[in-house]
Amino acid sequence: MKFLFDFMDKNIAPLFEKGGKFERLYPLFEAGDTFTRTPADVTPSAPHVRDSIDQKRLMVFVVYALLPCLFFGIWNAGHLFNINNNVEGATFLTAMLRGAAMVLPIVMVSYIVGGVWEVLFAIVRRHEINEGFLVTGMLFPLVLPPTLPLWQVAVGISFGIIIGKEIFGGVGFNILNPALTGRAFLFFAYPAQISGDKIWIGSAKTALDNSFLGKVMENVDGVTAATPLAVAAAAEKGTDAIAALGDAGFTLWNMTAGTISGCIGSTSAIAIVLGMVFLLITGIASWRVMLSGLIGVVAIGGLFNILPAEQFSAFSQLPFYYHLVMGGFLFGIVFMATDPVSCAATNTGKWIYGFLIGGLTVLIRVANPAYPEGAMLAILFMNVMAPLIDHFVVQAHIKKRTAYARALNNA
Repeated sequence: MKFLFDFMDKNIAPLFEKGGKFERLYPLFEAGDTFTRTPADVTPSAPHVRDSIDQKRLMVFVVYALLPCLFFGIWNAGHLFNINNNVEGATFLTAMLRGAAMVLPIVMVSYIVGGVWEVLFAIVRRHEINEGFLVTGMLFPLVLPPTLPLWQVAVGISFGIIIGKEIFGGVGFNILNPALTGRAFLFFAYPAQISGDKIWIGSAKTALDNSFLGKVMENVDGVTAATPLAVAAAAEKGTDAIAALGDAGFTLWNMTAGTISGCIGSTSAIAIVLGMVFLLITGIASWRVMLSGLIGVVAIGGLFNILPAEQFSAFSQLPFYYHLVMGGFLFGIVFMATDPVSCAATNTGKWIYGFLIGGLTVLIRVANPAYPEGAMLAILFMNVMAPLIDHFVVQAHIKKRTAYARALNNA
């Protein structure tokens, strides 16, 4: 292996470096080089911080944490297909195969189309291809329903990369989470397809026999089945929202396990918690944001529980733990809100930022029946507010330190 790397350093690398024949394509060479081995770059002067984690490995760790959600989403899509087509003799393997036929094309389109935009901007701006797209390319498909047309996946990831990130200057400069920005665009542009209220149904033969990964996207029809959030939001004042969920076939257990229709990666609280544990053990994501987000849901959800029920919708009387397992809040607070670029940077700011995301999620769900899923808007709104939160936290710290210094001088 050393011989191969030496050959590349002496004969291939100069062609892509400054003055080389393929200088314009250096971002492509650099991406492949850093992906296969540890970068040799070091800081030219002190201070030096030695750590085994660089940005590439940090992003790869997040992808690892997303794998339980991906695998469960694949199985769940196939599982629902088998149930709604009354497939006899369905097994775990057949569910995985059918689910893969639905989910993997979405993941592939996200990575291919988004990757093209990443490379294009890197070549035009003559900077390195950032590894952050490894996460964005995986996050985006997981917040989409498996019924979404592939052309909408391409449009959504394009919007998220260009408008959500590159227009601000690329990684490190964006104020919005790119994956969530792309989903928000699809939600408002194509609400019928992005709602996640369709279960795969069609000819069982179509899904596996006619061009395994191709025809399935063309010949499968959808049947509408309301999501738990839609059922709770539609419950009339004075009625029991939990009973309404039960009548629609939704229980606390199947919402926690995730065996319901919805977005690919956000239905299973168990899979999300597995990813969360990995992120916390490796120290990749902020536990402050996650914990404060949960506190926000508990606080505002509990507040609505004690307010007069007749003044608000039946949704307001749901216990806080229903808010955690319904919709995309748990997925959002673990994987989206903790994005280090669009999240608050100060420790105090992270507590405020996460709490407001949790509180706003419940508030939007209860007060806006037209949009029962509040997590997406809550996170995007707080992405915008994060710099302001950090500003006030820093100013308060400066004021405190200044007052302390003056007290010492006067002593």
